[in-house]
Amino acid sequence: MAALGGKLTKNLVRTLGPGRHGDGSGLYLVVDPSGARRWIVRVTVKGQRNREGKPLRTDFGLGGADVVTLNEARDRALEYRRLAKRGINPRYNGRQEIPCFEEIARQVHIERLPTWKNPKHGQQWINTLAEYAFPKIGRLPVSEVGQPEVLQVLLPVWTEKHETAKRLAQRMKAVLDVAKSKGFRHGENPVTTIRDARVLPTVKQKVQHHKAMRWQDVPAFYAELATKDAMAAKALMFTCLTASRTSEVLQARWEEFDFGEQLWTVPAERMKADKIHRVPLTPQMVAIIEPLKALRSEVVFEGQKRHKPMSNMAMLMLLRRMQVEGITVHGFRSAFRDWASEQPGFSREIAELSLAHTIGSEVERAYARSDLLERRRSLISAWSDFVVGELVYG
Repeated sequence: MAALGGKLTKNLVRTLGPGRHGDGSGLYLVVDPSGARRWIVRVTVKGQRNREGKPLRTDFGLGGADVVTLNEARDRALEYRRLAKRGINPRYNGRQEIPCFEEIARQVHIERLPTWKNPKHGQQWINTLAEYAFPKIGRLPVSEVGQPEVLQVLLPVWTEKHETAKRLAQRMKAVLDVAKSKGFRHGENPVTTIRDARVLPTVKQKVQHHKAMRWQDVPAFYAELATKDAMAAKALMFTCLTASRTSEVLQARWEEFDFGEQLWTVPAERMKADKIHRVPLTPQMVAIIEPLKALRSEVVFEGQKRHKPMSNMAMLMLLRRMQVEGITVHGFRSAFRDWASEQPGFSREIAELSLAHTIGSEVERAYARSDLLERRRSLISAWSDFVVGELVYG
C-alpha cells in the first residue's frame, strides 16, 4: 500500500516536543514528557454509538515511533479509517487475532445502547454477561465458543435461576450472531443448536405473583396513607387509584395531563406494551396532584433533584416505614383486579384494559380500535370511590 502524505516529516517525528502532533486524517504523533513517542489514529466507526447516543469516536494505538515508521503509521491509519467507514471496529481488524467473546460482547452493548428504553436495561444486558459468561469464556476467541462452552456457562444456573439463564442464553446468542456477521465465526450458533436439540433440562416454573394486599383492606390502608405528607405518599396514593405501574407514575409529566377532559395520556415509550395508554382521572386523583402544580416542576412527583422523579424504590420504602410487610407497590394492581372481578356489570375486558394489559389474539387486537375509555372511566370511578371512602380533601 502506498503511503500517503501529511504534515509531519521524519525529522519532526524525531525532534518534536511533548504533546499531540497531527499529521492529518486522524493520525497523531504523541510525545510523552518522558520523550517516548507513539502513534495513534482517531476514527469514527460508521453506525456505532457511544453511551450518549453520539457517533463512536475512538483512539487506537499504532505502535511506538521507534519501531513504526511515519510511512507505516500512515498506512495503518488509512487501513483503520477504511474499516471504520465500513462499520467495523478497527480493534478487530484482520492484522490482529480473532477478538475474544468479551470484546465482541462489549462492542454489541455499545452498538445497542440507543435501542433500549432506558440506561438501566442496557446495563442489565451487559451485567448478566459480565457475571456469568465473562469469567468462564470471556477471554476465549469468539470463534472458539461452541456448544461445550455455552453449556459450561448455562448449566450451573439453568435450574436455580432459570429466568436469568434464559436471558443469558439470549444475550450470548446475540453476541455470537454479531461475531458471525463480522466474519469472526462460521456455522450455526451453538445457543440455537442447544435449544433446538433440547439439551438443557426442562424446568417447570411456578408463576410468582407480586404480593398484593387484600382488596378489602385497601381503604383502611389508604386512609392511613392519606395522613402522610411525603411526596412518596402522594405518588403511592395516585398509583393505587390509577392501578398504574410504578415507572408510569414516577415519570409522569404535566404535559401528559388534560384536566379539562379529565384524562392522563401515558406515551407509548413509557408503556410496557409500547402503546399509548389513556387513564381516566377521577376527582380523587385530581385532588392528589393538583396541589403539586405549585412546585412548578417538570415532573409531577419530584424527587430530591429538581425536575427529576423519585427513585423507583421510594414507594416501596414508604411501605416498609409504615410496617406494611410482604406487600409490593405492583401488588395494588392485583388488588384492583381482584376487586374488579367481584363487581357486577364490569367485564374482564374492561378490567384488563384498565391495567393496560394486552388482550385477545393478534387478529382480535387488529380489529379492536377502541380502548373503551368511557366504560373504563366508570370502573375507575367506582374503584376510587371504594378506596377513598368517606375521606374529604381540602
